[in-house]
Order: sequence, then C-alpha cells, then structure tokens
Amino acid sequence: MVLTSLEKMIGLQKKPASIRNICILAHVDHGKTTLADCLISSNGIISSRLAGKLRYLDSREDEQIRGITMKSSAISLHFEKGDQEYLINLIDSPGHVDFSSEVSTAVRLCDGCIIVLDAVEGVCPQTQAVLRQAWLENIRPVLVINKIDRLIVELKLTPQEAYSHLKNILEQVNAITGALFTSKVLEERAEKETETQGISDSIHGDQVYDWSAGLEDTDDSHLYFSPDQGNVVFASAIDGWGFGIEHFAKLYSQKIGIKHAVLLKTLWGDYYLNTKAKKIMKADQSKGKKPLFVQLVLDNIWSLYEAVLKRDKEKIDKIVTSLGLKIGARESRHADPKVHLNAICTQWLPISQAVLSMVCSKLPSPLDITTERVEKLMCVGARTFDSLPPETQELKKVFMKCSSEDAAPVIVFVSKMFAVDAKTLPCNKPRPLTQEVIAQRRELARRRHAEKLIARQGQELPEQAISGNESELTVKTGETKGDEQELTSQTDSRTLETVKQEADKESFIAFARVFSGVVRRGQKIFILGPKYDPAESLNKLPSGCSAADDLPSIPHMACCTVENLYLLMGRGLEELEEVPSGNVLGIGGLQEFVLKSATLSTSPACPPFTPLNFEATPIVRVAVEPKHPSEMPQLVRGMKLLNQADPCVQVLIQETGEHVLVTAGEVHLQRCLDDLKERFAKIQISVSEPIIPFRETITRPPKVDMVNEEIGKQQKVAVIHQAKEDQNKIPEGVQVDSDGLITMSTPNKYSTLSVRAMPLPEEITQLLEENSDLIRTMEQFNSSLNDDKKIHEINQKILDRIQEFKQKLEQNLQGRKWRNAVDQIWSFGPRKCGPNILLSKFEGYKKTVWQCLDKTTKEVNKYRDFDNSIVSGFQLATLSGPMCEEPLMGVCFIVEKWDMSKAEEQMSANRQDSEESDATEQTKNEDKVTSLSSSYTTESSSENKELQDGSQDSPDSSEKSSKRKGETLFADCYGPFSGQLIATMKEACRYALQVKPQRLMAAMYTCEIMATAEVLGRVYAVLSKREGRVLQEEMKEGTDMFIIKAVLPVAESFGFADEIRKRTSGLASPQLVFSHWEVISGDPFWVPTTEEEYLHFGEKADSENQARKYINAVRKRKGLYVEEKIVEHAEKQRTLSRNK
Repeated sequence: MVLTSLEKMIGLQKKPASIRNICILAHVDHGKTTLADCLISSNGIISSRLAGKLRYLDSREDEQIRGITMKSSAISLHFEKGDQEYLINLIDSPGHVDFSSEVSTAVRLCDGCIIVLDAVEGVCPQTQAVLRQAWLENIRPVLVINKIDRLIVELKLTPQEAYSHLKNILEQVNAITGALFTSKVLEERAEKETETQGISDSIHGDQVYDWSAGLEDTDDSHLYFSPDQGNVVFASAIDGWGFGIEHFAKLYSQKIGIKHAVLLKTLWGDYYLNTKAKKIMKADQSKGKKPLFVQLVLDNIWSLYEAVLKRDKEKIDKIVTSLGLKIGARESRHADPKVHLNAICTQWLPISQAVLSMVCSKLPSPLDITTERVEKLMCVGARTFDSLPPETQELKKVFMKCSSEDAAPVIVFVSKMFAVDAKTLPCNKPRPLTQEVIAQRRELARRRHAEKLIARQGQELPEQAISGNESELTVKTGETKGDEQELTSQTDSRTLETVKQEADKESFIAFARVFSGVVRRGQKIFILGPKYDPAESLNKLPSGCSAADDLPSIPHMACCTVENLYLLMGRGLEELEEVPSGNVLGIGGLQEFVLKSATLSTSPACPPFTPLNFEATPIVRVAVEPKHPSEMPQLVRGMKLLNQADPCVQVLIQETGEHVLVTAGEVHLQRCLDDLKERFAKIQISVSEPIIPFRETITRPPKVDMVNEEIGKQQKVAVIHQAKEDQNKIPEGVQVDSDGLITMSTPNKYSTLSVRAMPLPEEITQLLEENSDLIRTMEQFNSSLNDDKKIHEINQKILDRIQEFKQKLEQNLQGRKWRNAVDQIWSFGPRKCGPNILLSKFEGYKKTVWQCLDKTTKEVNKYRDFDNSIVSGFQLATLSGPMCEEPLMGVCFIVEKWDMSKAEEQMSANRQDSEESDATEQTKNEDKVTSLSSSYTTESSSENKELQDGSQDSPDSSEKSSKRKGETLFADCYGPFSGQLIATMKEACRYALQVKPQRLMAAMYTCEIMATAEVLGRVYAVLSKREGRVLQEEMKEGTDMFIIKAVLPVAESFGFADEIRKRTSGLASPQLVFSHWEVISGDPFWVPTTEEEYLHFGEKADSENQARKYINAVRKRKGLYVEEKIVEHAEKQRTLSRNK
C-alpha cells in the first residue's frame, strides 16, 4: 500500500467519528509488536516481508537485543473500509510486568484496546492484569488469538483438538471478564443498599432480604468475547494471516447457498452441516461429525500448512489457483517454506484487514465516550461528581460532545513525558540544500577567494609574476575549487556544531490526548497539577479569564505556551499546526512545567484527571554515585531527567545523602541505569548492591523451643555465651515488669512514662496498610481542627469510609486485652499513616484519631502542651527499630501511665515567679507611660480605646507567650522539656520492643513460572535454593505446560530470572510481582539454652540463621555495629613434628 500523505492524516483528524484510539495489550511475548508490524506494513511504512522481523515500534537498542517492548509508543495509520476512511491511532504497550506502568499511560489515552493472546499459553498473569486495567479505565476490548500456527507446527494438534483448545481459551478470558463484571455489579448494589437502608427501615417494620444479587437484571452479553459477535480474530501475526468469522461467512454463503446471517451465528459453536439437506443442525443430532468451524475453516488452514511444509507442489498450486492468488517465483522457490507460506497467507487472509476492520466496526470512536468514564476521570480521590462546582459539572457536556469548535474549552491529558534525541525532531532534521542556497554559497566562496588573491598579489615579487602564466592560471582555477570546498566544509562544520549542541540536549515530548477543543501552536494554556482544586481557584479568579491574562498565583496551577505539536509516527515525528479533539498527539515545550502527567486546559474550572492506576509497585532500590566525584552535578541533572522520562521510577535523596533509584524490577532497573549512563547523565556511575527493604515486628512468646519441646519443662543449662541477654541489656533507671511494661523517667525526672508493646493481629496490619490514604486524610482533618483553621466541610462519603474503617478495626480487635482499644487510638505510625498503633490508656486524656467523626476541638488539660512530644517519640521509634534501624510493622504501643505531677509543681512555681516578675515590670512600664502621656496630651481617646480592645481580644497571643515562657523555664541542662519527652518516649518504645520476641519481616514476591514437565525439577531446585516456597502447581489443559505459583523473598530474587532461564535452557520464564510482607520465622538472636538444644545445635549453634544474616547485611550497609568474629590468619595448622 502507498504511504499516506500528512495532509490526508490532518484531514482525517478533523472527523472524530472516523478516529479510533486503540492500544495493544498482552502478556510478554504474546506477539503485540509483531501484530503492530503487520498493521504498520498495511500503510506501506515498512515492507510486509519485514513485518515481525523488524519490530518497528521497538526503537530502543535494548528492546531489540532483549526482544521485549519496554515503552509504549504510538503511530497513526490510515485504513479504508468500503467507501469510509479511518484514522487509527495505534499504541503498542509492553507486556513485561516491570513496565506495567507504561500500559497504564497508554490505556488512559485510548477508547478501545486489542487484547492479544498466545494460542498455546492461553491466559497468563499479565493478561489478567491488562484486562483489569482496561476494565478500570472503562475502555472496550476486542480479542486477537495469536500464534495459531504453533498449534499446527509445534503441538501438532488436529483441527478438532485445536477447536476445543480455542474454545477453552475463550472460556478462560470470558471468566475473567465475568468476574470483573460481577464484582462491579455487587459493589453498586451494596452502595444502593446503604443509601436506601434508612428509607426502607422507616417504611417496613420487618426486613425481607433479597437474595438475588442484581446480576439477573443487568445485561452483560456485550462484554464477552465471542466470534459470532465479531469481536474475536484468529491469527498468526508472524505468518501474516488473520480472520474473523464474517470473512468465511461471506465466502461460504455464496458457495453453499446458506444465508450470511445464519452462517454468522452458526460458524462458531457445536453446529454441523448436513450436506444432503443443505441444512445446519445442532451437534447433538450427529455422531462423529465435525463442527462447522473445523470443517469449513480450520481444515483448510491445516491442509495449507501441511502442503507448504511438506513441499507438495501440486497441492500448493491447486490451492493458489482455487484462491485466485498470484505468488512470485522468489517466494515459491525460497529455501525456507515459511516464506512461501507467508506469501500465500498475506494475500489470502491479510491480518491487517481482519484486525483493522474489527477495530473500526467494534471499538468506539472518541464521540462515543461514556458518561461513566467522564465522571470517573473528573473525580479525583473520594470526591463525587455532584460535589464538584457547577462550572466544572458543565464541562461534562463538552467532554461528551468532543467538539472541535473554537468556543469549546481545550482539555488535554498528558499521560507521560518521553525523551527523544533532539536530532530526531522535525526542526533539526538535515534538509536538502536548495539551488538558491548553493548559489549563495558559491558566490561567497568566489568573493573570499578574490580577496585572498588580492592580498597575495600585494606580497608577491614582480619577477615571479612574469614567469609561467599558463601554469599560474591552472593553479588558480584549482585553488578556487579548493577554497570553495574549504568554505562549504567550514559552513557545514559550523551548522553541524550548532546541531550537535542542540542534539546533546534530550528533548521531552508530552504523550497526550485532546478530549475537547482544538490545541494550536503558540496557544496559552493552564497546566493543572494533580492536587489542583477548581473550587478554590474559581473563587480567586475573575470569571471568563484565560491563560493569556495576568492572573494571581494559584497553588498547583501554572500557565505556559504550547510550543510544538507533533503527530507521533513510531520512530519519527511530524510537525502539526493544530490538533482537534479526539486525537492522540505529542506536545513539545512542556518540560519545565509537567513532571510525569498533568491536565492542560484553557478553562480554570477543569478538574485534574484522576491519577493513573499503576499495577506494579516500585520495590527495588539502588544507591547511585558518579565514578568521579566532580561529576555529581551531571548525575543530579541526569536523575532529574530520568524521573521525568519514566512514569514508574522514583528518585530519592536519603537522609544519609545517598541518591537512590527505586524501580519496579530487575529489567526496569537495568533500563534506568542504561538511560542514566548513556542519555541523561552521560557519565560513568557506580551502583550499589540492591537496597532490600525489611520491617521489624514482635510476636507472641513461642510455646515450643527449637527442638519442638514445650518451653519451661526442660532442664536449663548454664550457657557461657548468653548473647540474647547481652543484646537486650536494659540500662539502669529503666524498670521492667515481668509482663513487659517499661517505666522510664525523663532525664530531669519531672515526668514518668510506662509503655508496653504488643503484636497486632495480621488482619489489622493489613487493614492499616490498605487504608493508609484514608488515615492520611483523617490526620490532615484532625490537625486543621486542632489549629483552629477554617477548612472545607469533609465529604460525607469520606466520613462514611472512616466510620466503616473504625467498625472493621473494632471487629478485628476483640478480646479482653483489646477492650475499648479502638476508641483509645492516639496515633498511627510511622509518618502518621503507617501500620503501627499508639494507644493512650492513662487517666485524664481523651484525644484520639477519631476527632473528625465527633468534631471535638482541642481540649485544655495538663497534658495538652506536651502530647505532641509523645506522638513524635512514637513516630521516631516506629521509623527505625532496634534490630537494624528499619521501620516497624504490626506493633501496638500502649502508654499505660504518664505522670506529670512533678512537672506541674515545677510549672506552677515557675508561673508564680514569672507573674511576680511581670508585675514588677508592669509597674515600671506604667510609670513610664504616665510620664509620656503628660507630654502628649493631644492623643485622641478613640485610639486608646481601640488599643485597649485589641489587647483584650487576643487571649491566644498571651496564652502562647505563657506557653513559650513555661517551655523556656522548663529548659535545663538536659535541653527543652518537649525534647526530653520525645527522647524518653522513643527509648521506652525501643526497650518495650526488646523485651518481647523480636522478628524480622521480609518483602515477598509472588512468582508465576510457566515450565514444561521435563524442567520442573530444575525450577524447584532454584526456588528452594533461594528460600522460595511453592504454593500450587497446575497443569494447563491441552498443553504440556505447568503453572507454578510460589512466593520468594525480594532479598533472594536478584538474578533469579536469569538463573532459571539458564538452568532450564530458556524453557521456563518467571514473572515477579511484589505481594506482601512476611515474618521470617527464626529468632534472629536465638542461642541454645536447654540441654536438648545444646546437644542438637552444639555450643556455638553456628548453623546459618537467615534473619541474623539479613540483619547483619543491613547493619553493615548502614554503618551500624555488627558483632562478628573475623578470622585473620586462617592458614592450615602446622604440626611440630616434621613429616617423615
């Protein structure tokens, strides 16, 4: 097909009804990029022979080497179906789990997606993940079952077996869609029930429960994939063929004489053809008959493959002539039969035709955006659509219209920023020189040469001028040519230098979509950050203002000019002047304003879009530093650019001053480091070993010891090295009760604290982790209540969520020791939203985290001035535990006693002293005032009144000053009292932890491995070597593949994928996704104490303790003290007697 001109593309951009924004989603290695190649080749951008080999959209070098896609890239294609023309904006996305954030950026910009499935492997973990992402973004999917040639060539299935295998795959995909749909319906029903509960209770005395879940009433038939609905294509992208059922229905309706509509319904399913009666029957009436799909479709494909692979020339010729194809001599004589096969299939069943016609007929255009999706995009966080300001709600109509009128406000969403080499930008491309430019350069060269000649002739001697006129002429002509070349080379080198300087810069382009209006070059536009609130800004801004006006500064909102607009064409970019709504585009010049994603609009009423949902959480950390310390500024700049260019990476500077990269996995880490070295920093860097996160916790005292004997009944042995006692040495002045209550006083002995630590149930820890955002919202609300700030009314929906969260805590915290615990929660930690709890069980203090529910403000009592110090001490204690300074998890600290009586006495004494001193000062001041007032008698009385009123109206200020005085009077040689309280609380929490059985928690990956039966043993060997644990293994129906599900500590996962591939010769490939935190069962400080343990483990007990190994590694990295015996001279012992 001929390349489509840019003008035609621009023309099609203005017709939103003929635009399709689609992305290709699938598990890794299921054939997305090969399919994209086939679709691109239909536009003549690449040769159809290279489709699948070139992988055109994998433009990075490491993508080509590894053979996987690492970024989402877009290309615009033109497609004609009948007399209608379509513009298809195609986005290819990665399938590797490390790059699932790139999938999220692609899905947000699309209206539909193509799910690609490997016919052999079927539904894989990442297939489920992408289906879920498509579902969450409300975009419609269609299915392409790819690699059907593997069923023929590798698995050697018969057409009948292949049919049942394909049916199974379809059922699996539909099961996932069904599960997503069911959960959505049940959620909606639950919401409706809570709303109508109050009304129904008042009407009906007795409640009648309706057991139907509401699933019967809702229509879900359009959601499922079924070939007869036309949303499934069967294909082999590498061989270039693909078909939907309509193609064959059309073909056979003419041949057999059965209606097209009937064939469409019966070609897929258990129907067979009765040739005598020319009728289609249900399969139960026939015995041993082939279904229509096998008989009319699969048999033909199988026979074609068989003929070509076996080189049956007669049969091939017969097939080719019957199909009316023309195959070139080069293809038919080629040594590789696959080339011949590809030539036949691409003409008979072109995959691009099948897939693109399905996309155009089944996927929605930008005009068909659903109200549900619009409302979801516009509501950030827990806000409902109804709670948005009316101007913002008006924008919904604009979204739905997708209008490109000049009056319509421009709304654009930028899903990611991507870096391109400045050389590839259209403005920097080398252009061919025009005739005028060449003539100008020639004229310039001649002029310069003439000047040179004049200068030279002035210096030359007259005799030399006389001799050899002819030779001089020839030399001159030669010189002019040489000079001309020299000059052009000089000008070229200058332009090259400027281009090089520009090219050294990485240029950032925003990957975006226009949802409304027309974006033009040079247009002024608002950039709205994720925390921007339209309700707040609309009050401050004048109505009808635009980005070009001079406006007051508003938080999370900036103005900028759109510099360049680009049409994304895979590896290339084309410049555009304007882009109407409904199109995907690239925007240049936003580098300074947008970090990763943003919403652009000409209307300040536009809300920021909901943030993207990322499936993978970044967990792998490394510290980075330059090889030469002088290059630190380049590294800092490079990391800043990397942070902007990658949607999932996090760049941190730790308290220690280390620059840390946090990535989603090993492959992602490698890509980020390569980018840093070669593109962004362009320096040599040294990278630390991965920093593995751990958590510290405590458990209930164990009932049995290390040799499974009941504790307390065995004979204790005096062990020489009691390491545990040394480890947990508690200093003097700290009282420890038998049940683990720690009592400590501040250094100045004015206050005493009693703290106990208890392990939280697992369900509670999980609940706190899941609701960290809600806890953060509660914290913000409480702090604003305490500071007496004016705040927005908290949303009723959030209050309901907080109430529900509180009820869940109450359900899980039951039993005598947790009585009233939920009402006594004082704070969460670390960072006030973590999975640890602080309870206040002492008398006379009532402040809790549930202030937002009962709206109580700060109360006045003796603890008021210093309660924040206790909370701060708790935050510090939970941020770094005693074992290896890692955060705590699942620990509850209970403050059982807080004695402030001595402090109060001291405070009252201080207050009296200060009052006396104040009184003396006041009398002095009064004397001064009287002497002054006598000199200024003309002072107006009204002003005096005002001053008096002012002094009466500010009790707060006097209170604050007294508080400050109390604080300063409290400061002694130990420092301020609040600081002493913080330190005491922190130490008390640490000692409370140390008297309980401490444990280390490791981050765990869930690992899914697909492997054949012969390499199962090797997979298990690698897993057990790395402390992995197999959860389940199941055989995939219809194949010889096993799916193994296991958990593996993150600490042991580095190099795991490579090792598995090496050990299994590439037959098994793992997918690692961060799952949860798990307690490492062994006690890190365990030593043998009983006779049985002593006999079993020996005196040193030097069998490797996994938890201890991890702790020591972390302590070494942090520069903390590690108790290790280092052998210095480990030579072999030499006997005194000489060998004879």
